Amino acid sequence: MTAKSRVVLLFFIDLTIIWFSIVTSYLFRFSNQPVQDYLVQMLQFGLIATFAFGGSLIYFGLYRRMWQYASIGEIISVSKAIVVGSLLSFVSAFFILPERVPFAIEVRTMETVLLLVGGVRFLWRVLHNDRINYKDTQTHTLIVGAGDCGILIAREMMGPSFAHTKLLGFIDDSINKYHLSILGVPVLGNRYAIPAIVKEREIHEIIIAMPSVSRTEISEIINLAKKTGAKLKIIPALNDLIAGKISVKKLRDVSVEDLLGREPIIADLNSILGYVHHKTVLVTGAGGSIGSELCRQIAPFGPDKLMLLGHGENSIYTIEMELRKKFPDLNIVTVIADVQDRSRMMDIFSSHKPHVVFHAAAHKHVPLMERNPSEAIKNNVFGTRNVADCADKYGAERFVMISSDKAVNPTSVMGATKRIAEMYVQSLHTTSRTKFSAVRFGNVLGSRGSVIPAFKEQIAAGGPVTVTHPEMVRYFMTIPEAVQLVIQSGSFAKGGEVFILDMGEPVKILTLAEDLITLSGYEPYRDIDIQFSGIREGEKLYEELLTDEENLGSTDHGRIFIGRPNVISLNQLELEFKRLERVLAEEPEVIREIINQIVPMQPVAQVAIS
Repeated sequence: MTAKSRVVLLFFIDLTIIWFSIVTSYLFRFSNQPVQDYLVQMLQFGLIATFAFGGSLIYFGLYRRMWQYASIGEIISVSKAIVVGSLLSFVSAFFILPERVPFAIEVRTMETVLLLVGGVRFLWRVLHNDRINYKDTQTHTLIVGAGDCGILIAREMMGPSFAHTKLLGFIDDSINKYHLSILGVPVLGNRYAIPAIVKEREIHEIIIAMPSVSRTEISEIINLAKKTGAKLKIIPALNDLIAGKISVKKLRDVSVEDLLGREPIIADLNSILGYVHHKTVLVTGAGGSIGSELCRQIAPFGPDKLMLLGHGENSIYTIEMELRKKFPDLNIVTVIADVQDRSRMMDIFSSHKPHVVFHAAAHKHVPLMERNPSEAIKNNVFGTRNVADCADKYGAERFVMISSDKAVNPTSVMGATKRIAEMYVQSLHTTSRTKFSAVRFGNVLGSRGSVIPAFKEQIAAGGPVTVTHPEMVRYFMTIPEAVQLVIQSGSFAKGGEVFILDMGEPVKILTLAEDLITLSGYEPYRDIDIQFSGIREGEKLYEELLTDEENLGSTDHGRIFIGRPNVISLNQLELEFKRLERVLAEEPEVIREIINQIVPMQPVAQVAIS
């Protein structure tokens, strides 16, 4: 049946109800009198009521609503339309008809019309839901959170678009809601009852609809729910709820990031504005995962010019197009260049004279750099020196180098070269007006080379998922939160610091793999196997964020700390760099030996895999 046909049918049903209400009201009122005594008045009053009620029902939009979604709002609309229609018909009859319509008939007519018009519409909803809610192929669903957000989602799930879904209950920690029903759906218990309820009710899908609770609590709920084997989904964000954008269609799958359980970072926007706003900002490695996110987060602060420097044209083009779409008035300059090319760096700095430099360009893949140490030196050490020297020569106000926790007591060429780069920018501060600093943090989820994309590919292929060692742990942070702290660190720089980001608790890589398999809807070791491949070249079981000689200090931001190591003289470092330049063409073992003399590399612990 078409929408137009349904409206016509409903309108004729309403007219029938109006006449039925009037006729029965007269019959009950004059049950002991002949019909001819009141027949004329009844017909006249019926005609008046038809126009009055019909006009009121149309005015209040009762034929523009989808009654399969009927709720409190629809009850109010029906009530308003019937009351107004009754008043219009009664007042009109008073002035038009020669004899007054008895008050009892007026009241009974209104009551009967209200009951039947409303009843027909809600019967429509009940029949509709009964027709769609009992299918063998339905997904049994549980909503965690019986608040406003959960109810919004539940109401939408009761519509025809979600005939494949059957909502079986709510979970809520409020004891005042236990054993109550919301929209006809029971509140079954608190979060700790989730495993038992999922088993008892054969739940296939759990939706977490608690936008106002802390991320720590969300992480706890996810940890409880992931053990059930049910598929997990979560609302996108509290801001979407406020903006009225929450819907079942916009729910996303729970991700590994949700399991980290960290609270949102609160940035000091004024301090960031102070050194970025109306300045020329250069980001090296702007096409990479960290560099591109730096550009995204710097752009809203209104730099006069944002320079995107990178070696790969495709990645630079991608972030350029994204920024031009989001910030059409922003002055964006794209530069294809290699930081190893010193003369090219000098030309760029002399032409644009950036005030702030975020140096994110680097080789970061540990095993690859073990096999290609000369490239690690050229990019991570000499590339950093080129950009830092240009910042010094052309009067940049600040230089922030993106470093790594692998620079602490390094066991790899990559980590050692990042430590040497840190040492250089710290030493350069002693003779420069530029405020040089480095920001050190661990792994970022979703970056190129991260274990997460690799695990996802392996899961999609049916496994196995390969983990290097069952005891390997790493610090993890999302790319946006890491970059936000990097930008905030730049405002604290006085010169010579290594800023260390609070990465939270370290995460076992094996646990990460198991969680990712579970969140993908599989059972670890049964559906997707996990195999151990052994520690790769240059890797260690755990990472550190502070060297032995660094003294940890605090900043005004609770998630950022300062390490102040002993600074090596610039002249001594220059001599070491000359030694590195002479051995670049040598065998990897020779290069590693020279690196080891500058920054002693720790031996990799060879731990047997049991």
